[in-house]
Amino acid sequence: MKLRTALLGAIAAVATAPMVHAEAHEGERGRDGEVRILYWQAPSILNPFLSGGTKDVEASSMILEPLARYNPSGELVPWLVDEIPTVANGGVSEDLTQITWKITPGITWSDGTPFTSEDVRFTWEYCTHPEGGCAQGAKFERVASVETPDEQTVVVTYEGPTPNPYLPFVGAESPILQAAQFAECLGAAASTCTEQNYNPIGTGPFVVTDFRPNDVIQMEANENYREEGKPAFQSVTFKGGGDAAAAGRAVMETGEFDYAWNLQLAPEVIAQMEQGGQGVPVAGFGTLVERIMLNHTNPDPNLGPDERSVVGPHPFLQDPAVYNAMSMAIDRPLLVEIGYGPAGRVTCNWVPAPEIYASTSMTCDTQDLEGAKAMLEEAGYVDTDGDGVRETPDGVPMNLLYQTSTNAVRQDFQALIKEWWEEIGFSVELRNIDSSVFFGGDAGSPDTFQKFYADVQMYANNFPGTDPQAYLGNGLCGNIPSPATQWQGENITRFCSEEYDALWAELAQTADIEERGRIARELNDMAVQGGMMIPLVDRGRISAHSNSLGGVDLNTWDSELWNVADWYRTE
Repeated sequence: MKLRTALLGAIAAVATAPMVHAEAHEGERGRDGEVRILYWQAPSILNPFLSGGTKDVEASSMILEPLARYNPSGELVPWLVDEIPTVANGGVSEDLTQITWKITPGITWSDGTPFTSEDVRFTWEYCTHPEGGCAQGAKFERVASVETPDEQTVVVTYEGPTPNPYLPFVGAESPILQAAQFAECLGAAASTCTEQNYNPIGTGPFVVTDFRPNDVIQMEANENYREEGKPAFQSVTFKGGGDAAAAGRAVMETGEFDYAWNLQLAPEVIAQMEQGGQGVPVAGFGTLVERIMLNHTNPDPNLGPDERSVVGPHPFLQDPAVYNAMSMAIDRPLLVEIGYGPAGRVTCNWVPAPEIYASTSMTCDTQDLEGAKAMLEEAGYVDTDGDGVRETPDGVPMNLLYQTSTNAVRQDFQALIKEWWEEIGFSVELRNIDSSVFFGGDAGSPDTFQKFYADVQMYANNFPGTDPQAYLGNGLCGNIPSPATQWQGENITRFCSEEYDALWAELAQTADIEERGRIARELNDMAVQGGMMIPLVDRGRISAHSNSLGGVDLNTWDSELWNVADWYRTE
């Protein structure tokens, strides 16, 4: 059966494209001295398989690399391989059950040892170990085997036809680990391998010389990097912590840093900073959605560690009347106006792009406080004692702990949403957590977004590339974080639906691009209408770089640091 799909056809157009680089500036490696990067959400680990936090994934991407990645146009391009496998070039089997990657000869790890297919196979074994708690497990769903017929060849076989075989080993979230370094870190031992997780050996342009979690990373140019004359910078200071405002000022006003990530600031604030004359903002829309996640389990602190946010349904958040009323009470256009201006737009969707995957079945751009009140009343949520807080039909007060990371825009959002929710009869306690901790992967911390020791929590994330299959896999029952998985897993809300799982499995086997779009939109609607989350804003990503930093090409489909090897000093 020849399932030559539009999906594979589109990829074939760029299958032989070379790695996309910025304008070349010839010279010796390390000629431009130091580059200073500021991520106000400080990295806490340099292993993206043990953290779903963007700041950890992106810091790691300077060291660890995938076989292929996405460029700023959303095109899949070869990285550690000669070309992208397709049906047309024989790299993908006619029945779409197998993909064969051919590693580019001569690539070495930063320690000088050869990069081989065995490292790729080991990475699959590492992430799929049942006791490992891999944060990127959805990338490897339905992979039956990874074989290595020779040192340059990797054969990935799926359990059945897989029209999108470009999930494992593709993009910043799924890089390759060195088998020799991580050999003793399989399963439950993964989180205990501090040296490996803080100082990974990679194929990327830089190597770690010192890592202080939640603070600063020092890096040096990888002397074994495969491209002559790159990177241009000899050293990197990767500073973490602070806040978005301080980060923006450090680049655009004082010139203390060369690059500042994720400037989640009001548009007028960014415009004022740009007047400082030291740097410029760069922006682009992708799939980044600010949303409120709804806990499907009970986060009651009176429960034990193996029960809290693990078992037992939430007292009221799984009732459609409740989460629909909460959504109706929110004035999304106002949130866009005060938080993002032209860099934001109202969305009701978990997956806002590309267009073929973006649902049009829901509207949410009009606030309706009275309608929300009426919905709760009709469902039996009433204030029986006159204290302004409704109770469930079982008499449980409708108290919400609403947490997010520390950030000026998010705290503004919290204040407004608290006011609206309290107006319709909830009691709302606000909590904000240092972003380096909140998005960290520390299984011992009570404050990570994976543990979700709150009723609702707000944040944003997105997916690499242009196909949302793996991202929608975040809603699968098998991806729920728990003590058994070291609190790793992508299903943060603990949403679980057999119907959803079955439809996702259908997506994974569907070839026709139009049909994939239809199924993805239906999965999006099931998640939102099933109370997984309340989407708020489709956010453009805004960062800033100094006037003297060249080669920056903002990428919303992969790591922002995807081409850091091509950065250089212009003056």
